[in-house]
Amino acid sequence: MEVLAAISLAGNIIQFVDFSGKLISKTAEIRKSGTGALAENINIETATNDLALLSTKLHDSANSAGDTALQELCQSCNTIATELLTVLDSVKVHGGQNKWKSFRKALRSVWSKEDIALLEQRLARFRDELNLRVAIDLRSVVEMAVTGSADNVSDRERVIQVNEEQSGRLNDLDLNTKNLIDTIVRQKDVFEKAHMILQRQHLEKLMVAAAAPFNSYDRRKDSDCIQNTRVGLLQEIRGWADGNDKRPIYWLKGLAGTGKSTIARTIARYYHDRRRLAASFFFSKDIGGDVRDARKFFTTIAAQLARASDPLGNHICNAINQKSDVVNQAPREQWRQLILEPLLKLQSRTLPLSLVLVVDALDECEDEDDIRAIVNLLSEARLLRTVRLRILITSRPEIPIRQSFDKVPDTEHHDFVLHDISRSIVDHDIRVFIEYHFGVIREKRMFDLEWPSRETVRALVKHASGLFIWAATACRFIKDGGRFTEERLSTILGGDISTTAPEKGLDTIYLKVLQSSIYADFGEHETNKHCSTLREALGAIVTLFASLSIDSLAKLVDITAKDIDENLGDLHAILDIRKDTHLPIRLHHPSFRDFLLNRKRCDDPRFWVDESIAHGLMANNCIDLLSAELRRDICGLHEPGAIARDVSDQKIENFLSTALQYACRYWVQHLKRSDAQLEDNCKTYNFLRQHLLHWFEALSLLGKISEAVLAIQVLEDMIDAKKSPNLHAFIYDSKRFILYNRSIIEQAPLQTYCSALMFTPEESIVRKQFENHIPSWICKKPRVQAKWNATLQTLEGHLSGVSSVAFSPDGKLVASGSYDKTVRLWDTSTGVQLQTLEGHLDEVYSVAFSPDGKLVASGSYDKTVRLWDTSTGVQLQTLDGHLIGVNSVAFSPDGKLVTSGSGDKTVRLWDTSTAVQLQTLEGHLNGVNSVAFSPDGKLVTSGSLDKTVRLWDTSTGVQLQTLEGHLDGVNSVAFSPDGKLVASGSGDKTVKLWDTSTGVQLQTLDSHLDGVNSVAFSPDGKLVASGSYDKTVRLWDTVTGAALQTLERGITTGTLSFSASGQYLITDRGVLGVSSLQLSPDPLEQLRALFVSNDWVVEEGANILWLPPNYRATCVAVRDGMVALGHLSGGMSFLELQVGLKTV
Repeated sequence: MEVLAAISLAGNIIQFVDFSGKLISKTAEIRKSGTGALAENINIETATNDLALLSTKLHDSANSAGDTALQELCQSCNTIATELLTVLDSVKVHGGQNKWKSFRKALRSVWSKEDIALLEQRLARFRDELNLRVAIDLRSVVEMAVTGSADNVSDRERVIQVNEEQSGRLNDLDLNTKNLIDTIVRQKDVFEKAHMILQRQHLEKLMVAAAAPFNSYDRRKDSDCIQNTRVGLLQEIRGWADGNDKRPIYWLKGLAGTGKSTIARTIARYYHDRRRLAASFFFSKDIGGDVRDARKFFTTIAAQLARASDPLGNHICNAINQKSDVVNQAPREQWRQLILEPLLKLQSRTLPLSLVLVVDALDECEDEDDIRAIVNLLSEARLLRTVRLRILITSRPEIPIRQSFDKVPDTEHHDFVLHDISRSIVDHDIRVFIEYHFGVIREKRMFDLEWPSRETVRALVKHASGLFIWAATACRFIKDGGRFTEERLSTILGGDISTTAPEKGLDTIYLKVLQSSIYADFGEHETNKHCSTLREALGAIVTLFASLSIDSLAKLVDITAKDIDENLGDLHAILDIRKDTHLPIRLHHPSFRDFLLNRKRCDDPRFWVDESIAHGLMANNCIDLLSAELRRDICGLHEPGAIARDVSDQKIENFLSTALQYACRYWVQHLKRSDAQLEDNCKTYNFLRQHLLHWFEALSLLGKISEAVLAIQVLEDMIDAKKSPNLHAFIYDSKRFILYNRSIIEQAPLQTYCSALMFTPEESIVRKQFENHIPSWICKKPRVQAKWNATLQTLEGHLSGVSSVAFSPDGKLVASGSYDKTVRLWDTSTGVQLQTLEGHLDEVYSVAFSPDGKLVASGSYDKTVRLWDTSTGVQLQTLDGHLIGVNSVAFSPDGKLVTSGSGDKTVRLWDTSTAVQLQTLEGHLNGVNSVAFSPDGKLVTSGSLDKTVRLWDTSTGVQLQTLEGHLDGVNSVAFSPDGKLVASGSGDKTVKLWDTSTGVQLQTLDSHLDGVNSVAFSPDGKLVASGSYDKTVRLWDTVTGAALQTLERGITTGTLSFSASGQYLITDRGVLGVSSLQLSPDPLEQLRALFVSNDWVVEEGANILWLPPNYRATCVAVRDGMVALGHLSGGMSFLELQVGLKTV
């Protein structure tokens, strides 16, 4: 044989084994873990082609090499190649277009775990055998080939020479084999590093509040605790974080100015230096923007965690990769998927024993609901086991925060009241603080070593009244006095300190600082002008929703940057003013805002700021700036398809100044807080008629188009439609426009003038107003509808069909249950998905709100009922005990109990607050389809496939009655309002009425042509309604059993209930009118007969709105004029229909 051919064959085998091993490893990882990260690296077509080429090379080189052992190994490799090619071909057929989901599904369908394991074992064996065969078999081949041709001495010498040459080649082969393996290992390391870099790019999707960390640039001047101050408290906090205390949260609460933020900063730096700081988030209304609310709270923490630990970062990146829209979801989703679950996946050896998260000034978060959600969710840190997360929260003891902690068990949080520390300890720390800063002043001014005297320091400590912010403000005020340092010290010491109220002392020093800005040589006119300018500038600063620089502020107030700078020049004690006028102005402490806006505290009228007037001035100034600078294609993109995310930050800053960006985002908020009255032809109306689309374009460029939706709704709420019909109509049409076109405007700003306008209905007010903005290159416009249809927007969210929807009692929320195992909560006014309630392990078939709307119950085929908090999305209880899927759930009238019926033949009663199973009601011989409470909550009735209805005592669990008579399973049961009757609907096509006290069958109602699936009593108990698979709803007289009315709607209704007046039937397909029965009308009842029957919305029996195929519903809920449609696609649609005659 040819030795080089054998060597070539060995090299091909090595290449094949390496390639196949990697391919199997990658596909096995995808199949096993469901991680999508590697899917991009496996192109099925390419993998198939490469594997086929390697197989061909193996076959060709095997034919040219004469070594039997190597040829056998080659044949084994070819067998593996055939198997792999078969798998890849199957994946191509089943997978379709290399999409990740289908690829993974196809892998699972054609390749079992056992097959993969065996293949990996065979490859490992080939790899072990390969070097041995190369070393032994090739040597024997060489020796036979050479010695077999040696007939004389010279030939033998030649044989020895060739043998030595070939031996050298074999040694080279061994070395090359080693080098090849080393190269593969190095390439693997490079691949893993590259893969990590690609993974880390997912972090860029996280919306981060840059000013949130304790050591952010915006906080570079904020100080830590001075040495020898707060010693005991800092030791206690570190002991809690490092010790065995099982409480995950330490709540440090205190009055304004007591030093909470300084303590939080000190703790954050301590653990940061020791690489144990998980993250920090310091809220601030002063810095504003992203740190005055919680929209970026959890994403910011997740980003910091990811950078603090590579293993944790990988888990977070995987979470983003698997569900990229999590960054836009509700706080609960972000907390669970980006923080809690990644921490749960960590092994204890990958991080220190405990990590510390610092959340400062939680009271500075503007949204009370966000505050409650943060406290509630962070308390779930108790679930962590391998890695401990210790959370330090500081705040004022405001009511929303106190209420939130009241709901957290004492075993899960530690409270410390900062202002309750012994006054002597606080005074000591303030004395150390003052002595430190006066030492700096003494050195700078070259005062005598005895300055200030001990008596002076004691007096200053007394003035501080326990407030560090007083001491800090006083030190800054004196330090900035220059040659008037001692005079300023005397001014402060001259104040009245007889009061013990800390707030009063703080007010006094704030007022002294403001008054010191009025120079003695000012005349009356100059003083008035100075105070007026100062009040306007300060009014703007303390009412801003995000901090601005002097230059930006000057664009929003009628004052030059120079005048602002000069008027604020003496206020460094209370304002952080930078030399660079492009940097934002900040309050040293939020208590100054409280002081300036409170007329009783700021008792000098020259400085007091009327908050409403200040907001009004800012709103007007914002509108003026927007009117002057907004224009079409403001960034000069030119291309109509330009994508917002591709526009660089630098370009946006070049064309949209910081002041203009601020005005775009916050002008409506200022307007709302000004208590302005909006009327036709007002400044706001004229601005919107000119610049509405320009404003939408700008917000799109800023990535804030969702704020436009909320702003338009705020404006709509501010307008009296009767007094300002034109403005109200314009705003309403603007709302329809932005809701309908939000998706495309968000992606491509210039499509505001193209697609959005062109496909807007022809009679839309917005379209008529801005028709001339449609580009002239669109020569022939498509025919569009004349008016807006009733669809406000379609909500995509579920990953599978929607099985059930329900309105909350107040109509503000909709809950949807789905086959994707989740329940989702939606805001009916904005269409925003508020919560995804995940936890069920199988399909969800029913959802229901508690009577007070605070809970949602969901029943699933995973054998559980789950209770959820509607405000936070937190899963409060899992009611676990059924052995088969839950078919029916119901709340008791007071909401304290839930009953559930299951295929396991039982009915169970649960306490909603504790999840304790109070009763297991056994007796049915088959699955339970329906359960209901009596009006007084003392009885539960259940209908079963065993053809019986049973009555149970809720307190004892005793079976009181067995109601027998149906010839088929019972699908639905209901109590009469007085609790004396039970109605049951059965697959035997009948409805039966029973006496609850005796169990006697009173009536059999038998006109249906198919099984009865729902029953309900009217409020007065005189009627019973029944819905059937025969697609009718029938009304019966409960006394005589007479059939009174048949409502034929061409579709089966699954649930029935009467309205309060009895004039309407509320079903899972809408609302049906029963007014033909001459019932007394209720003028307060706002219901209308809106019903969805296949492809039509029906009102009062007349078809009024046709639903296109993609809008047809699998389930429906109706409240007032709002119709919620659940679709097979997993989407939700809301229709809002006005009252009145419908004409075309």
